[in-house]
Amino acid sequence: MTAEDLDHLVRYEKDPATKIATITLNRPEQLNAPTIGMRLRYAELLHRANIDDDVKVLVIRGAGDDFGTGQDLPEFMEAVRSDDGLLREVQLEGTDVRYPPKRNFRHGATTTQAWFTDPRGGCRTLQEFKKISIVEVKGYCYGWHFYQAGDADLVISSDDALFGHAAFRYAGAAPRMWWWAHTMGLRKFQEMVFTGRPFTAAEMAELGFINSVVPREQLEAEVAKYASACANNRSTDVIFMQKTFFEVMKQQQGEYMGSLISGMLESMAGYGRPDASEQTTDEAIDKGLSKAVKDFDSRFPPEWRLSKKGRAAPE
Repeated sequence: MTAEDLDHLVRYEKDPATKIATITLNRPEQLNAPTIGMRLRYAELLHRANIDDDVKVLVIRGAGDDFGTGQDLPEFMEAVRSDDGLLREVQLEGTDVRYPPKRNFRHGATTTQAWFTDPRGGCRTLQEFKKISIVEVKGYCYGWHFYQAGDADLVISSDDALFGHAAFRYAGAAPRMWWWAHTMGLRKFQEMVFTGRPFTAAEMAELGFINSVVPREQLEAEVAKYASACANNRSTDVIFMQKTFFEVMKQQQGEYMGSLISGMLESMAGYGRPDASEQTTDEAIDKGLSKAVKDFDSRFPPEWRLSKKGRAAPE
């Protein structure tokens, strides 16, 4: 994938007059699922905006009908199954570095630690961002996109949004649950984890996870209102100080420690033995994700299904 391709798939714009920048995930035909390259590009753009004196507020949104459904899982699993595909994750592809071999603990742990803890990996990068971040959510907000909503300073959502993670049904085991438990509250987050059901925008607003919920046709205007207010309030230096305060507060609450634990547990997920009735990640990939989600969704009440079509179907 060329740099031009990545620029198209992860669009970046800034307005020095307003000091508002925007990152748009532009892969709507794949529900904005980021490839490895897209995610690394996203981290690079966050670093750029973090330093740029022309930027005070960053808006993150998705093109099309949805914010997104998480990472490009087939691409990631293909990299996992190959001998050196994971060198892309650690940004060493094309070098003479030999990636730790399969059936070696470091084969998984090297990538999961980079994924869950290193801001260069594009997963928890917003945790170390010293400007104001606003995530605009619509439709699906699953997986990696749910991480971004959890890590952002403000979340503005359309009233039709759904929040959750595939790991709570079929892919992975212990993503960065620590911070979601803090931002949602432990009891309700455990409900999401153990039932696997997505939560609606109204439910997430009631939990204090979302700042504002509006009809979809009002979403962009609502985000613009918040972005303008933040940009016109205090100076960029004051925001830097405020964000440092909140970062210290989050670390006192164990955010980074939780990410480290996630990296360790996820690296050992392959040692777990699935139940006979459980759908594994490999089975979901081999079957095709759309069909796998549909088939597995049918076990649950319509309002607890992940897919929009499944939720609309009769029980």
